[in-house]
Amino acid sequence: MDVNQVLEGTLSPDASIRTSAEQQLTQAAEADFSGYLTTLATELANEQAPINIRIAAALALKNSFSAREYARLRQVQQRWLEQVDPDIKNSVKTLALQTLSSNEARAGQAAAQFIASIAAIELPHNQWPELMPALVQNVGEGSDHQKQASLTTIGFICEADDAELRESLATHSNAILTAVVQGARKEEPNPEVRNAAISALGDSLEFVRSNFENEGERNYIMQVICEATQADDSRIQQGAWGCLNRIMGLYYDKMKFYMEKALFGLTIQGMKSDEEDVAKLAVEFWSTTCEEEISIEDDNSQQAQIEGATEQRDMFNFARIATPEVVPVLLELLTKQDEDATDDEYNVSRAAYQCLSLWSQTVGSPIVHVLLGFVEKNLRSEDWHYRDAAVSALGAIMEGPDEKMLDPIVKQALPVLIGMMQDPVLQVKDSVAFALGRISESMSDAIDPAAHLEPLITSLFSGLASHPRMATSCCWALMNLADRFAGEPPCAQNPLTPFFQNSISHLLQVTERTDADNQLRTAAYEVLNSFVTNAANDSMQMVAELSNVIIERLEKTIPLQQQVVSIEDRMTLEEIQTSLISAIIAIIQRLEAEVKPQGDRIMQALLQILNTVAAKSSVPDTVFAAVGALANSLERDFHPYMEAFSPFLYNGLNNQDEPSLCSMSIGLVSDITRALGEDVQPFCDGFMNSLLNDLRSTALGNQFKPAILQCFGDIAQAIGGHFETYLGVVAQVLIQAGGVNLGSELSYEMMDYVVSLREGIMDAWDGAIVAMKESGRTALIKQYVEPIFNLLYNVSRDSNRSEALLRSSMGVLGDISEAFPNGEFRVLYQAEWVSQFAKEVRSNREFSKRTQDTARWAREQIKRQTGGIQGLMA
Repeated sequence: MDVNQVLEGTLSPDASIRTSAEQQLTQAAEADFSGYLTTLATELANEQAPINIRIAAALALKNSFSAREYARLRQVQQRWLEQVDPDIKNSVKTLALQTLSSNEARAGQAAAQFIASIAAIELPHNQWPELMPALVQNVGEGSDHQKQASLTTIGFICEADDAELRESLATHSNAILTAVVQGARKEEPNPEVRNAAISALGDSLEFVRSNFENEGERNYIMQVICEATQADDSRIQQGAWGCLNRIMGLYYDKMKFYMEKALFGLTIQGMKSDEEDVAKLAVEFWSTTCEEEISIEDDNSQQAQIEGATEQRDMFNFARIATPEVVPVLLELLTKQDEDATDDEYNVSRAAYQCLSLWSQTVGSPIVHVLLGFVEKNLRSEDWHYRDAAVSALGAIMEGPDEKMLDPIVKQALPVLIGMMQDPVLQVKDSVAFALGRISESMSDAIDPAAHLEPLITSLFSGLASHPRMATSCCWALMNLADRFAGEPPCAQNPLTPFFQNSISHLLQVTERTDADNQLRTAAYEVLNSFVTNAANDSMQMVAELSNVIIERLEKTIPLQQQVVSIEDRMTLEEIQTSLISAIIAIIQRLEAEVKPQGDRIMQALLQILNTVAAKSSVPDTVFAAVGALANSLERDFHPYMEAFSPFLYNGLNNQDEPSLCSMSIGLVSDITRALGEDVQPFCDGFMNSLLNDLRSTALGNQFKPAILQCFGDIAQAIGGHFETYLGVVAQVLIQAGGVNLGSELSYEMMDYVVSLREGIMDAWDGAIVAMKESGRTALIKQYVEPIFNLLYNVSRDSNRSEALLRSSMGVLGDISEAFPNGEFRVLYQAEWVSQFAKEVRSNREFSKRTQDTARWAREQIKRQTGGIQGLMA
């Protein structure tokens, strides 16, 4: 293999050349991993090699120790730890470190990524002890290129997500800080080095907690960062503000002194910077401060509700104290709008809006007095920037202040805002629509249906029809109105009833506009769905009539599949079909059983789409959701459609290449099973075979397993005694799954997975127990009761659990008791932990009534089991 030619091939714009080169590298690594590493590391360090070859070598080396999946990552890391000779490891690492001193800066930067990937493996195992000292020495004594590359390496190491690495980095905090603070000082003459140091400092802040606890060290770190906010290079300023943002999030309790001495003034200066990126980060510093103070208030409030709890986090009210000085600056920044900015462009005006919204939630009513003068002064300003800023500011404070204070302000402002929906400037109209959305979401009680609702809805529909850019804001406001004025279902009328027919007509017109883009059309259908979902009973006939329109539109899209000639055409067609099917789902859910007359037509259209839709389309996901909604509404009347639909459902269950469709199919099996009851039995062999295959699949992630287990429970409850056919296999699966625990893996993802897996196991056992009990076959369950109790014991002792898991556990305890009322398992129920477990769940006041009632019933069953003859006859 000509290594240079292959490495060059990995950078080729030609996909076939690139793929071939990558395959050759993979084969070389599999054939002789040690030789592969040595060859690439030699090319990386080769000063005579072209820079593109050196970069490609570094990338290939890094990729040798990278993987998206955690299990695969651990596998490739173990290969380095266990299969590579120590001498070769040392040689490869030495060559990589040597590259940091290269005169070609790009080679050093490339080597930094590779070094970080090796550090992620070795540092948690207390290996490579010379790495950090070497990097510190490079920063202190090396050339500018070497300093920059070494600091970049530290940054890459510190930004890794691996929990074990992050824990081990705390032991290297002195070395890390020595290097990065030295490079970040104002005395450092090279801006590239200083920028790299500030960046690395930001990445390392989480691991230097012990240093931050030391007042002297903390003062010096803060001095270096504050001085960096005044650097001539805006990149260094941005890095410094990024550091301050992270420090406020990590070390709020240490910030009082620095806020008083420096940061109040520095932030105002930073927000007024001509460099927009600097100004945004200075604004974000206050957003971080507000988020932290909201979090502290929530934590303290929760602590206050816990009996005997005394822990309260320090709250310095930085935002409240700074309100008179900072809020006026934020209001002025609101006027810096860019009329050419796209909807997803984040500029200083939008940063200021976000900060104002958080500020309002943090300080509450005191913000109103500071802001109101600005709003009153500028709401009718001749300069559209100030009109827009005034409207935005009013919308930003709808959450936080006392509603009694806001109520008269909103009532006074509403007629003005409704009138401003005719503003000549599009951006102002869009901001008005968004502000109306905020009002309808947070202050709907201030909207008088008699006085405001008609002009409000009319103005929003006018805005929706006027320009696609306003679609998102107008639709969000309309959906909020539909949700807020729906009333308590089922109600004969609600405030929306008089506007229902015209609203639906407007929305249907918008979706048919020739100039409507996908965004506008999708938004309009979402509003239509919201109006349907919240329709009062008086509007049900109109909902039924709407179903004809929507189904007809969907039917007309089916032949268009044959006319698609471009990717854009396909995307548009799929978007239209998805929107129409989503509307059908809303109609089905609102009409419930009354949708039956349309059932044949709906299913025929859905089946035709499944027959014609292109591969890898997202439309089948929505079709399956519609089928689930129809099954839930029709229940056993859905049975006639199963013969035609079941092949598509089996295909979905078996389609492991499209996880989202497979997941939707698993949920749909549960929906159909619950709807059809025993009538689903003829299809259960196919369901069970597919579900068991999915459970064993390595292609599907663990997140599928809980839903599959829950599905077993649903099938069992539906077909009762017929579940005996599958009981043995399912029971072994459940016992095996019950043995899964956290072990040494303490990530939140793993904790959530174990909880959801146990929820699925309990639901499956519950379904199986009930099925066998009701069919008089409880003897088949006997051999599994002890393993079930073992799992219940583990749940009772584990602090990592959910309310749903505890409720299911109580259900299983009670159902086993009812299945064996003659005390066959009295000994198990007499264990002290059993009654204690039920008592603990029943007495938890934070749990829902449903959970408490289930636990109460379980306790009664436990008493029946443990109370001897008297208990059994009670």
